[in-house]
Amino acid sequence: MIILKNLLHIRQLSSASACITKPHRSTYVRTYPTVLANPDGSTFTIHYEEPRKLIKLPINIWTLSESERKAKLEERKPKKKVKIVDDIEDSYDSKKYLKYIKK
Repeated sequence: MIILKNLLHIRQLSSASACITKPHRSTYVRTYPTVLANPDGSTFTIHYEEPRKLIKLPINIWTLSESERKAKLEERKPKKKVKIVDDIEDSYDSKKYLKYIKK
């Protein structure tokens, strides 16, 4: 059996590459301490399967009051872009200032 070393590509991993991105695995061997943030602002630490810093739970808008629900739905809508139209009437006449130019 002949093994061609030139055709094999071995990925060079080190501790420096781990600080740039997360390890890309489908299953992780251990659990990681992660902060879980509730919608009311309280936080607590859990053990999660993936290395993450923070998990933020979504707000249930149906438990809010009518005015708070409308405000949250308005925040979710995309912002409208304001078009600025410059309408400047220019009455500048350069011939009026020719007498001040030295030749």
